[in-house]
Amino acid sequence: MDIKKVVVIGSGTMGSGIAAHLCNANIPVTLLDLKTEISEKARDRIHKSKPPLLIDKSKINNIKVGNISDNFDIIKEADWVVEAVVERIDIKHQIYEKIFKERKDGAIVSSNTSSIPIKILSENLTDTEKKDFCITHFFNPVRYMGLLEIVKNENNDLNKINQLKKFCEVELGKGAIICNDTPGFLGNRVGVYAMQVAMTEAFKMKLSIEEADAVFGRPMGIPKTGVFGLYDLIGIDLMADVLKSFIKELPKSDEFHEVAKEIPLVKRLIETGYTGRKGKGGFYRINKAGTTKVMEAINLETGDYLVAKKIDIKSDNVDLNRLINRKDKYGDYAWSVISKIIKYASSLVPGITKEFNDIDEAMRLGFNWTKGPFEMLEEIGVKNFFDKVNNFKGNEFLKNLSKTKNEDFYGERQKYTNIETLGKVKRTASSVDGNDSAKIYRFNDYNIVEFTTKANALNYDSMDALKKATDKPLIIINESMQFSAGVNLTYTMDFADKNDFKSIEKFIKYFQETCKHLKYSKYPVVSAPSGLTLGGGFEVMVQSNFVASHTNIVVGLVETIVGLIPAGGGCKEMLARWLNTDEAKANPNYASLKVFDIIGYGKTATSPVEAEPMKYLRPEDKKIMNRNSLLEVSKNILMDNKNFKAPEELKFNLPGKSVLEDMYKILDKLYNDKIILDHGVKVARELAYVLSGGDTTIDKTLSEDDLFKLELEAFMRLIETQKTQDRIKYTLGTGKPLIN
Repeated sequence: MDIKKVVVIGSGTMGSGIAAHLCNANIPVTLLDLKTEISEKARDRIHKSKPPLLIDKSKINNIKVGNISDNFDIIKEADWVVEAVVERIDIKHQIYEKIFKERKDGAIVSSNTSSIPIKILSENLTDTEKKDFCITHFFNPVRYMGLLEIVKNENNDLNKINQLKKFCEVELGKGAIICNDTPGFLGNRVGVYAMQVAMTEAFKMKLSIEEADAVFGRPMGIPKTGVFGLYDLIGIDLMADVLKSFIKELPKSDEFHEVAKEIPLVKRLIETGYTGRKGKGGFYRINKAGTTKVMEAINLETGDYLVAKKIDIKSDNVDLNRLINRKDKYGDYAWSVISKIIKYASSLVPGITKEFNDIDEAMRLGFNWTKGPFEMLEEIGVKNFFDKVNNFKGNEFLKNLSKTKNEDFYGERQKYTNIETLGKVKRTASSVDGNDSAKIYRFNDYNIVEFTTKANALNYDSMDALKKATDKPLIIINESMQFSAGVNLTYTMDFADKNDFKSIEKFIKYFQETCKHLKYSKYPVVSAPSGLTLGGGFEVMVQSNFVASHTNIVVGLVETIVGLIPAGGGCKEMLARWLNTDEAKANPNYASLKVFDIIGYGKTATSPVEAEPMKYLRPEDKKIMNRNSLLEVSKNILMDNKNFKAPEELKFNLPGKSVLEDMYKILDKLYNDKIILDHGVKVARELAYVLSGGDTTIDKTLSEDDLFKLELEAFMRLIETQKTQDRIKYTLGTGKPLIN
């Protein structure tokens, strides 16, 4: 089956997202709605979307728009028709009747429903039509969420379903999991249950919403929104509708009914317009106290709002055994929630899928969990789990496991794909090395380094692991959401608060030394970034010999935002790339001014297509649609470079004072126009001095070490200022920049 043209019917959030992602894959798509102007507005929204749904704005040209009255004959040309209209069965049935009258023989028709069973959707179709009809449940936002659930039933042509899966995996970069026609399919069935357990247990155990979110978040390998924050994000009223759908569809014996009972406080919030972020607030709300905005959290017992408290349970890394064995309310809550999730998920095997680790992958790809329920069970340990649990009546999976006590029950990972993924490969490593900040997986012919800190922020131990792993060809890659958000600023500020600037300088020097070591190592180094690749993370990537980048990266040097400059070689490498342009060869000031603009504004790119013009990525760097393929592509790069020779060290001829004066003129204008303030000028002047080459002239040749020295000295002058420290602390506390 060759899918060359697609029609998407329904231009709401999901329809627009699906159409945009087809554009990213260079698949021509037509977006239809009731009126053409509705489709045109959706097209405009896609073009202007933030975060961007398109990897390159020019790809919007792949979308044609129309309406279902005048342009429905386009269906005849489509190889795949995706229905993404309102969740009303009568409307969907009317659409299907029209589609199947017009579609060409053999074309696939699918619904993006998240809740309506395929047997109901297809009840008016003929047996022949049912063969080509399925559910393709994308997760929102479509570009960024990896999960695609393809729902089949006994009527489907399985060969065609598998061909669709392959297309969505290869061309659209999705983790396409085939599942049975059961309520909520895989991801939502377990994900919504987990949310409800986390909520109901918080009520039962009298935890505050801040405490519950602090536990049911990063310490459990779940996004930091937690449960109450996620409820607000999704919409409390929408979640209530989702629960009603589950209650209606699931048998009374299903454990879901226990956690889906209506909660009076939730009912009251919906009735009073507190439906979450889209309403007046929800479990959290922003309130004004004078001229300042204050985050408030609701008291689950009284329903009153109080100033939200920051809860630190001293557990940044995912360590489930440590978490559930805490002798406090947080440990009790964690165990109660985790054990119930494991019991519920395992009770669904083989009903919703015969492959239990498909459930884990659905939670990873659709809910951004770092570990699914069965991986949680594996980490806790089979014996430890059954020492704490004895009630699993009717659960055949746990019943069998309790008899075998097989600690190696998990077996192969990621069975849903034939791609050689990191999750599969790292279990076969000949040995595992490293430390708390990074793991080294050793194989016969190469090593893998995987960062393991929060947001994969870099510290001394991260550098140790990188240096230690260069005794063989090296791939730097991970399974988490981010490649690396940069150097760990909390780690840096701990020293600054003690006036221990010598330790900061020592760390930055070691960071520079490590990056240089990667670049000129005897063996090739490949970075395979996905997600945030910022600051120090970018400097690791840019000083690797090769890059295989996922299309969903956010890449750039953003240090100026927190009052610093790049000091791990970022300035040096960006200068080198821009000095190698025809414009720079004609104008000695060109490269310094160009890099000054890019780094000074902390510009980021949200895809490889955006990154290339800024020279964050090179034309020869690999750009990969399917994140699962990053390891395979990286290994192929190593195979193709068995005769690798380290590059020659860079030399720089920079203009010094002449370009510095041009930069100062730019700063004077920005300051006079009040675009930057006093400390912004100071930071930019330090950056300008580095990028000009310092006390140099165009006929003087500088080495990489000279540039490293300039970066380090400027960094240290800035980190020692109170205003830079204020910026860092403000950003760490709020996630927002401070302009001072």
